[in-house]
Amino acid sequence: MSNLLELAREEATLKALADVVTDRLKAVRAETQAALDEAEGQSGTRQVAAKLPDGTSVATLSLTDPKPEAKVTDAAAFQAWVMAEFPGEIERRFVAEVRPAFLDKVLAEMTAAGVARLVNKATGELHDVPGVEVKATRSRNHSLRFKPGGREDVAKAWQAGALALPGLAAPAAVESGEAAALRKRLAELEQRDEWLSCLEAAGVDNWSGYEHAISLRNEGE
Repeated sequence: MSNLLELAREEATLKALADVVTDRLKAVRAETQAALDEAEGQSGTRQVAAKLPDGTSVATLSLTDPKPEAKVTDAAAFQAWVMAEFPGEIERRFVAEVRPAFLDKVLAEMTAAGVARLVNKATGELHDVPGVEVKATRSRNHSLRFKPGGREDVAKAWQAGALALPGLAAPAAVESGEAAALRKRLAELEQRDEWLSCLEAAGVDNWSGYEHAISLRNEGE
């Protein structure tokens, strides 16, 4: 049961910390994106290094531009064009609709071409395809790539108290000599208590010298 209680406490602690970190990360990514966009507009900067307070570079943040993709923006107009030019690609059930395979095919071709135009290979005619636009489908973003050993450097800096994050307190940077000595002594006593508990469980009270040991302890008191 003690192991279960320790695991439960650790999971609750990690979950609480993860929630704080996740919320802060979302906010910081949005702020970083805005700052990168502004820096690109002012000086053409598209990349920045993430450094620890001591100047160690641990990661690189780079702007990423989403690739334009062809998307149907007016389904009715696109369907009417397919019905007129490629009637065999229309499925008629209760309603008429473009075959999904054909839709994927022509959108892929227009994405590759970079324009909403398609050549009818049967006739050779070039069509401006209605109801389709080639545009970015995701918002602009940026990537973060750690350098070799960068994660470890961040962890060490965090443990040493050299990093601080809003809403998330860092560990104490330096432990006093007296506190360190007390922690060491406490660990020794805990180990000794564990050993004595093992001896008692093994029946040390039945040892021939057990009574003598009690007498020595009483004399010491």
